[in-house]
Amino acid sequence: MPIRRFLSFAFLIQIFFHGAKVHGAEPAKIDWQPWSESIFEKAQTEHRFVLLDLGAVWCHWCHVMDEITYRDPKVIELINASYLAVRVDQDSRPDLSLRYENYGWPATVVFNTDGTEIAKRQGYIPPKPMASMLQAIIDDPSPGPSIVAEPPLEPGSSAALSDAQREKLRKILRDNYDPKNRGWGTIQKFLDWDIIEYFMAEARRGDRELERLARETLAAQRRLIDPVWGGVYQYSTDGDWRHPHFEKIMQMQAENLRIYAEAFSFWKAPADLEAAQRIHGYLRDFLTSPEGAFFTSQDADLQQGEHSAEYFALNNAGRRKRGVPRIDRHIYARENGWAINALATFYSVTGDERALAEAERAAEWIIANRALPGGGFRHDAEDAGGPYLGDTIYLTRAFLKLHAVTADRKWLDRAEEAAQFAEAKFKSEIGYVPYAQSLAGKLPPKPHVDENVAVARVTCLLNHYTGKAAYREMSEHAMRFLALPAVNENHGFGVAGFLLANESVSAPPLHLTVVGKKDDPAARALFAAALAQPANDKRVEWWDRTEGELPNPDVPYPELAKAAAFVCTDRSCSAPIFDPAKISAFVRRKK
Repeated sequence: MPIRRFLSFAFLIQIFFHGAKVHGAEPAKIDWQPWSESIFEKAQTEHRFVLLDLGAVWCHWCHVMDEITYRDPKVIELINASYLAVRVDQDSRPDLSLRYENYGWPATVVFNTDGTEIAKRQGYIPPKPMASMLQAIIDDPSPGPSIVAEPPLEPGSSAALSDAQREKLRKILRDNYDPKNRGWGTIQKFLDWDIIEYFMAEARRGDRELERLARETLAAQRRLIDPVWGGVYQYSTDGDWRHPHFEKIMQMQAENLRIYAEAFSFWKAPADLEAAQRIHGYLRDFLTSPEGAFFTSQDADLQQGEHSAEYFALNNAGRRKRGVPRIDRHIYARENGWAINALATFYSVTGDERALAEAERAAEWIIANRALPGGGFRHDAEDAGGPYLGDTIYLTRAFLKLHAVTADRKWLDRAEEAAQFAEAKFKSEIGYVPYAQSLAGKLPPKPHVDENVAVARVTCLLNHYTGKAAYREMSEHAMRFLALPAVNENHGFGVAGFLLANESVSAPPLHLTVVGKKDDPAARALFAAALAQPANDKRVEWWDRTEGELPNPDVPYPELAKAAAFVCTDRSCSAPIFDPAKISAFVRRKK
C-alpha cells in the first residue's frame, strides 16, 4: 500500500478511536512540557527519562506524528509512566535546533536522567515502532546504535584549507551532481545556495562546466517556486523536482532571493530576475508584519497532518476560498537578518527602492525590539536559552550589506558592535559556539559549521571595510575550526561553505569606490553600477570628501573635477572611470 494512502487510513482510524470517550472519560493525553534548565533535575527526582520532540510549526510530518503517534494509547501509556515529554518548536530554540538538525523534523531524542543521549531518531515514527523504542529504553537504557561518540577536537594551527583539502572538497561537489535530475541530493532536492554561490565564483574565473551545473540547478529549482503566490517550497522528495513539500520557511525565501538576484547580476537571464521578484513579492504579501519586520514561516498544510498537494494546485481564488495555511508570526532576529541581507542584495542588483526601504524598516524594528546591551540581539521578545550567535552574526552580515548599498556609516557602526558582541560572548577555544552556556547544565555548546562560515566571511569583509585587525583575527579563528580535517570531512555534498570561507580569508574582495558628492547624480549612477557588479565578496564604498576620510583609507584617491569610480585589487587600481557602463569592463579585467 502506498505510504500516503496508508497514512491517510491510519489517520482516520486514530481520529475515530481517540475522538471517542471511553465510559464517559476523556482519553489519556501526554503532558507536554517546555524545555527548561531544570529538566534533568526533575527527571532525576521523578526517575524518568526525558523525551524531546523537536519539531516545527510548518512541518507536515510533525503534524502527522502529533495526530497519529502521540495519540496512540500504548505510546501515551509508556510516556506518561516513564518519561518527561518535552515539546519544542525548533525555530524558537536555535540551541536545540542546531544540535539536532541532522535528525529530521520531527527529531526525537531520548535522554537519561543525567543528560546522556540514549536514542536519536529522524523523521516520522509510526505508533508501533515508537512504542517498541520506548519499551526497549525502559528495559535497557544503554545508548543505542544512533549514539556515536564524537572524537574530541583539538585547536588547529592553519587558518586556511590546504590545496589537498580544497581539491577534495571540489571533487565531492563535482562527483555528487545528479546529471539526470539536476542539482544535488538523491532523495530531497533543494537549492544549496553555498554550492551555487561557489560555482558562480568559479564561472567568473572561466570554469564553463561549473557554470553549466549552477545554471541547470537554478533552472530546476524554479519548479519549487509557487506559481500562484510566489515564494519557495522547502524541497522536493522522490529524487526529483516534481514532488514539493509546501512549507515556506524564511531561510529558503531569503537565500533563494539572494542567489537568484546574484545570478541575474552575472548572467542577466530574465528567468532568474523573475524568480527573485516572485520571492520578493511573497515576502511582501505573506511574511511581512504590520510593523515591517518579517514573520518566520508558512505551514505546509491547510489542515494539520493532511498533505496539501490538491490545495496548492488551486488558483488564488480557489485557495483563499478554502483558507490560507497558518503563518508563524514570531519575529526572530536571525530570520530578519537573513531577509534584510537578501533584500539589500536584491536592491543592489535591481535598484528596486521598495526592497531597500523594506530592508531598512525591518532593521530599524529589530534594533528597537531585539537589541541587547553591548551590540548583540535576542532571538525573540524573550529568550529562554539565548543569546544565540546566529541572531547576532547574521545581523552583522545584514548591517554590513546595508552599509555597502547605502554608504551610510550608521550601518557599519552597527555591524562592528554586533561583531564585537559575538567575539565577547561566543568565542571558544575552537571556533565560535551557538550559545554560551551548557543546555540544562548537561549539554555543552559545540561549534556549528554554517555559523562559523558566516563568522569567517563577514568579519573578514568587516576587516577590509574598517582596516581593524581584530576582525581579521576573528575570521582566522573561525577558519582554524573550519580547516580541521575532522570538521570538513564527512559532510556529504554540503561542503561549499568551507570553500567560500577559505576564499574570503585567502584573497581580498573586489573593491569598488566612487569618489564624489552624494547629491551628485553622476556619482549616484556610478555607485549604482558598482553595486550591480557580480562578486561573492565585494567592498563597495562611496567617498564624499565632505564627510571626512573613509573608515579604511587604504587607497589615496586623487581629487578630480567630477565624480569617478575606481576598481582596485591589493596590488593596483584602475584609472578613474567616469562612465557607469565601463565599470563592468574593468571588473572583468581584475578577475
